[in-house]
Amino acid sequence: MNDRQKVIIDCDPGIDDSLALMLALTSPELEVVGITTVSGNVPSDMGAKNALKILNHLDRLDIPVYQGASLPLKRDYVDAMDTHGKDGLGESYLPEVSGVPIHDNAIEFINQTLADNPNLTIIALGPLTNIALAHQAQPDVWNNCTRFVSMGGNFKSFGNCSPVAEYNYWCDPDAANYVYQHLPVKIEMIGLDVTRKIVLTPNILELIHQVNPEQADFIRKITRFYFDFHWKYEKVIGCVINDPLAVAYTIFPELCTGFDSHAEIETKGISIGQSVVDEMNFWHKPVNSHILTEVNNLRFMQIFLQRTCSINSELLEKILPQLISEE
Repeated sequence: MNDRQKVIIDCDPGIDDSLALMLALTSPELEVVGITTVSGNVPSDMGAKNALKILNHLDRLDIPVYQGASLPLKRDYVDAMDTHGKDGLGESYLPEVSGVPIHDNAIEFINQTLADNPNLTIIALGPLTNIALAHQAQPDVWNNCTRFVSMGGNFKSFGNCSPVAEYNYWCDPDAANYVYQHLPVKIEMIGLDVTRKIVLTPNILELIHQVNPEQADFIRKITRFYFDFHWKYEKVIGCVINDPLAVAYTIFPELCTGFDSHAEIETKGISIGQSVVDEMNFWHKPVNSHILTEVNNLRFMQIFLQRTCSINSELLEKILPQLISEE
């Protein structure tokens, strides 16, 4: 009996998206049936090529890649290549993958996969444009979506592209709000409140290097730009890796805790993209989301390093508490 979760990963690779793909494809609990890309960190066509580069690194070019929406629903598109580099992978300029097709029908793929699979999980790591378009096209098939995990938004944490907004929802706020108001399943919001606690540090990279130098070289290559960005703008020694937490939480929901709420995403004005979470139920509207607020960052890093870098659990239990604060 196959009890693996069938998942689609909708993403915008992107440095941390790439690390999330690495975690997903080294996790036996997940069966990744396809990767769809959306314009966010990078344009969707570049994201699709980057997804192939990561699949090639993992020797998993059997996973199909589908290019999706190139523009947000209404607002002008603003990429995040200042954060992820001109190639989206930290200006590592990994070689292009040839001989493997990139399909151009992400919306159709999402809906057909939902129609064919009554227990499908979707992990959305970028703006929610593809998801909104897919639901608008065939809302009925979305009853087969049993879990929807979104890396995006923020509750009490400050924004990362405006004082109040997280980038994925800010990039396409109309799509984000549509998804929150229309999906028949609760959105599990992995926002900045929890992802900001997931930091890849130089010491952790050194640990990887000591055990798995080849993987350490690859991760260093794609994250060096990200390290520099975080130091320049946030004075963080290391880099926040948002997206892998969404994958880890999908497999191990106990990693994060939070609460159910109604939430809406602001679509205009100076607070565009803000996640407005009605924790106190002022609006008396139906619950449409599960807002994650706390994370076991030590346990996350154990999972991430054990799976993506083949570091044994005994060593991690001994070394990681020296490198990571659980505060």
